[in-house]
Amino acid sequence: MLRLLQHRAPSGERRVIAVTDAATGFVRGATDTLGLASEATARGTTLAEVVAAAGLEGSVDPAEELAAGRLLAPIDHPDTAHLALTGTGLTHLGSAEGRDKMHKAAAAGDTLTDSMRMFLEGLEGGKPTPGAVGQQPEWFYKGDGTHVVGPGAPLTIPAFAQDGGEEPELAGVYLIAPDGTPRRIGFCLANEFSDHVTERHNYLWLAHSKLRQAALGPELLVGDLPADVRGTSRIRRDGAVLWEKPFLTGETNMSHSIANLEHHHFKYALFRRAGDVHVHFFGTATLSFSDGVRTQPGDSFEIEAAPFTLPLRNPLIAAEPEPVAVTSL
Repeated sequence: MLRLLQHRAPSGERRVIAVTDAATGFVRGATDTLGLASEATARGTTLAEVVAAAGLEGSVDPAEELAAGRLLAPIDHPDTAHLALTGTGLTHLGSAEGRDKMHKAAAAGDTLTDSMRMFLEGLEGGKPTPGAVGQQPEWFYKGDGTHVVGPGAPLTIPAFAQDGGEEPELAGVYLIAPDGTPRRIGFCLANEFSDHVTERHNYLWLAHSKLRQAALGPELLVGDLPADVRGTSRIRRDGAVLWEKPFLTGETNMSHSIANLEHHHFKYALFRRAGDVHVHFFGTATLSFSDGVRTQPGDSFEIEAAPFTLPLRNPLIAAEPEPVAVTSL
C-alpha cells in the first residue's frame, strides 16, 4: 500500500514523502503530488510505478514531520482556481438521522422530510450493479483551492457565520487527464467543515452552509480503499476532550457506492476539464452538532481512522469582519 505526503522544509523547499510496505523516504526529484500524478497520466502508467521508477532517498519519519508542522495538505494546485472542492451528503447508513432532526420542523405529521426521502432513495438505488447508473445523491460545492487547509493549520469561522462544525469524512482526490478522463489519485482523511446552524434554519441554505474551508489529512492513500473504515472524531477545549465519538465510513457503511458518487459528479462536462484537480467529500453520519455541541474559537478538531496512520488536527479560529462593497464601473 502506497501513501504520499507533501513536505515543506523550513527553507521552503518542497518534496514528496512516499511510504511503501518496504520503505519510507523522499521521492527522488518530486516536489509535489500533482507532478507525480501528471507524470503517471502522461506515461499511461500508475502512480505507484512512477514512484518506484524514481526511487526513494533520505530518511524521514512522517510522524515527526507532522509534529514539527512540516506536512502540507496531500494535494494542491499552483493555480487555486483549478482545484474544486465538492461533496455529497446523505450517503452513509444513519446519515439521515442528524439531518432529519434539523429539518423535522419542515415536515407535518408523518410526512417525510426531503432529507429523509433523499436518503431512502439512495438506500434503495445508491449501489447499482457495475456498469449501471444508480440514484443521484445530494451534491454541494465548497470552494476552490483557496479553501484547502492542511494538517495543523487553523480552520476559520467567517465573521458572518453562525457555526463552525466538524464533519469527519474521507475525500477522493482526482486529476483530469488531457483527454478529459477523471483519474483517481487516492483517498485522504478530511474535515468537511460546515455551518450547521445556518443549515438548520432552512435546508435551502445548505449551499451557504457548505461554502467554507475544509481540512485534508496528511496522507494520500493510493490504491483501493478498504470497504470498512472505522475512526474517531473528537473536539478538545482547553486541552480536555469536550466530545468524542466513533465514526464509520467505507462502502460497507455507506448507502451509495463510491463509483456511483464519482459518476454523478463527473457526469458534468464542466468537471472534466483537463488539468483540473478535484477533491470530493463522500459524506459522514457523525456530527458533534447532532449531540448538541456548539464549537467556539480555541477548540481543536481531531480525526483519526485506520488505514491512515496519522491524525488530522486543526484548531478553530474566528475571522475578523470583512466589509464588502459593490461599486459600479
